[in-house]
Amino acid sequence: MLKISLSSAQYEGVWGDKALVAYEAEGAVIHFAGDHPLRRIQQAARQLQSQGITRASLTGEGWSYERQWAFYCGFATPKAEVELRWASIDEDELELLNARRRSADWVRKVVNASPEEMYPQKLADEAVSFLSAIAGDTLSHQILVGDALAEQGWVGTHSVGRASSRPPVMLTVDFNPTGDADAPVSACLVGKGITFDSGGYSIKPSAGMVTMKCDMGGAATVTAALGYAIEQGLRQRVKLILCCAENLIAGNAYKLGDVLTYKNGQTVEIVNTDAEGRLVLADGLIAASETKAPLIIDAATLTGAAMMAVGTDYNALFGLDKALVFKAQQLSDLVNEPAWPLPLETWHQANCPSYYADTANSRVMKGGGMGGASNAAAFLSRFVDTDNCGWIHFDLAACFRDSADARWAAGATGAGVANIAAMLL
Repeated sequence: MLKISLSSAQYEGVWGDKALVAYEAEGAVIHFAGDHPLRRIQQAARQLQSQGITRASLTGEGWSYERQWAFYCGFATPKAEVELRWASIDEDELELLNARRRSADWVRKVVNASPEEMYPQKLADEAVSFLSAIAGDTLSHQILVGDALAEQGWVGTHSVGRASSRPPVMLTVDFNPTGDADAPVSACLVGKGITFDSGGYSIKPSAGMVTMKCDMGGAATVTAALGYAIEQGLRQRVKLILCCAENLIAGNAYKLGDVLTYKNGQTVEIVNTDAEGRLVLADGLIAASETKAPLIIDAATLTGAAMMAVGTDYNALFGLDKALVFKAQQLSDLVNEPAWPLPLETWHQANCPSYYADTANSRVMKGGGMGGASNAAAFLSRFVDTDNCGWIHFDLAACFRDSADARWAAGATGAGVANIAAMLL
């Protein structure tokens, strides 16, 4: 197990003054002097892991909670089981690190799994298993599968998923530590769980489809966030709704020109079957509003437009309640999971017009046209009772890396889990 220590001094030696890592007899030393030290520590960890190191022990002084977490983010990899021994710190912080790692590792496991392994029913089962191990008998759940969704009016999830031989699923989890069946729901989490996205009849090119196992990143993120919040002592009732489907092509697939009528009366014309995430989330947001929870949070890998706006180091934030959006951004800074607000007003709802329905699910142009991320968020706002609750939408631009870079291995990052958990506490 390689011992790794920290130094705030710039490296001076044979490796050059730009070196992040220097090797000594006792192990490796990370030199994090300069701007953005947490990024430098994460980059150093990624460098060590790429050299084949999978067992590390953080030693010496200077290993704060934030620095240790930054190291872990760079050290984790989908190709190997890494072993990391935390530095000696406060016992409460050690418990927090372990809980955060359990949540992040679970996200990596389910998001990085192949679409053959992680289909809608399996995702729902994995979520229940993960949360039950944490919450025990304070947790209950309900699963609706296949045509049962249509029978109960959940037309978005059913329509998107009906072409697959593996049926769509809506999972509702009720975490109720109060023991009172009539206790109010303090918050509701909604996650997009598209376990594979071909684009449907608006089919994606191969290059755009190859990583679409990640399209259930929203469902994974809100599930892990609830688990992490419970481990931190959450004592209020929270519900979790995952809308899970495979968006495939078959003779019974939903088509461009179809009009869906949702439970809240909204009618939606389908102009792009690759704008399917908002269709399943609409069901979840209606169900969330029915709980009368004062706080509704949804998360999704929803738009490429968000990634174009904020890049892959930030998640994008949307909401009509500006104070709530500001709170989410402040908490993102606190937990070192950067997030940034993008524009959203009620008039954005008019940006996807339809001749045949209240709205279309996109616009008939590449990527939904200008302002696509805001227009997608506005679509979601139609299905939330924003007059009676605070609602915030996370477009998870930072939750997955298509390929490895200087700080992250390829695959899921877990970015957004701690931010959403902090919103619940």
